[in-house]
Amino acid sequence: MTAQIIFAGALLVTLGVFAFTMRRIFLYFKFTKKLPLNDIPKRIMVTLKVAIGQTKIFRHPVMGLLHALVFWGFLVILIGSIEMVIDGLFGTERVFGVLGWFYNFIMASGDVFAAIIAVAILVFLFRRLFMHVKRFYGPEMKPVSKADANLALSFILLLMLSLLGMNTFYLLEAHNEAHEIAGFYPVSQNLADLFAGMSDEGIIFWHHFNWWAHILLIFVFANVLPYSKHFHVFMSVPNVFVSRIEPLAKVANMDNITREVKLMLDPSAPMDAGADEPIEKFGVSDANDVNWVNYMNALSCTECGRCTAVCPANITGKLLSPRKIMMDLRARMKEKGPGLIKEGASFDDGKTLLGDYITTEELWACTLCNACAQECPININQPSIILDMRRYLVLEKSEAPSGLNTAFANIENNGAPWQFSPEDRMNWAEDLFLKSRQ
Repeated sequence: MTAQIIFAGALLVTLGVFAFTMRRIFLYFKFTKKLPLNDIPKRIMVTLKVAIGQTKIFRHPVMGLLHALVFWGFLVILIGSIEMVIDGLFGTERVFGVLGWFYNFIMASGDVFAAIIAVAILVFLFRRLFMHVKRFYGPEMKPVSKADANLALSFILLLMLSLLGMNTFYLLEAHNEAHEIAGFYPVSQNLADLFAGMSDEGIIFWHHFNWWAHILLIFVFANVLPYSKHFHVFMSVPNVFVSRIEPLAKVANMDNITREVKLMLDPSAPMDAGADEPIEKFGVSDANDVNWVNYMNALSCTECGRCTAVCPANITGKLLSPRKIMMDLRARMKEKGPGLIKEGASFDDGKTLLGDYITTEELWACTLCNACAQECPININQPSIILDMRRYLVLEKSEAPSGLNTAFANIENNGAPWQFSPEDRMNWAEDLFLKSRQ
């Protein structure tokens, strides 16, 4: 009973801290712009293909397979984690064992996946610590980002080792006490042979030690993730579901601009149409100007660098890094969010996302080729934020590169981007001999 009380207390603290953290994050969404979701069946299919099937990660076959195995393994091991919570609360042991052959299959899969994940994490750590993969580096990747990645990977490694340890000593304890073993554990069975000579007291101690270590690591890890770039463990699947399902090259029109153009082109429209509506801000200059999907994109970014690695602007030495755009949005909302919650949408701390975090040089380096969005394993759409910040510069600040300003002036004066009046457009054809058809 004492163990159950301690477990219940640990679970309540975990859920309380997690609820507090998630409440703050959800309140930040309140200050973002609305964006409706359409075509739910298609979104479900995209989620199954990209998030569950991990199809985009296989562009890097070897590391992609390892990453996919880690993801699929977590899905299987999650069932065992739920069982541990029930066991901890009610003092049972392997309560799902009543499921028979299905339980054997799940436990065997989880046991094998635990070993696979442990090996994969060691490979990931080796790559980060010794191989110096180029996309893991960049001006935006501070030492804290590298430490964050190593900490998360270490957590996962300890989770897998404690799970294998728990299964191993469970088998030994069950054998010594001659009671039926619930489940099948192909990897742990081989590990158990290594500890066959251990005393009964030692086996019981290490079984309980690994059980508590595993579940407490889960509790701590769950509350560390929201403060880490590995928050994508929770956010990646929802992010794929809400991601853009239209073609990447499609540029969304601005509703407020479209409405104004229609009013100008419709002679029958009343002159004061929309006069009572508040003046809308064009584009994005700060974190609370983005739509809620953009902000979810930022929370879901794991800083893997695949987007920046394929960005033609970054490859040619320009300042733009799509990864940095997402990191900056997340950092800016984290900075401004508490003030927004306390004082409301009118809160102003004298800083902005555009200017204090992201420079105009970065924005205008983007070619909108969408290579970053195409490459992202969880369908983050970096160009949409870049485009919205450009729109703010042009429509609110009248700031654009000289080449664009020339084109804008020509469109305004001549109805076309070229420096010719409409009357002179056919001058080039005056000296041409055109033979008429008989």
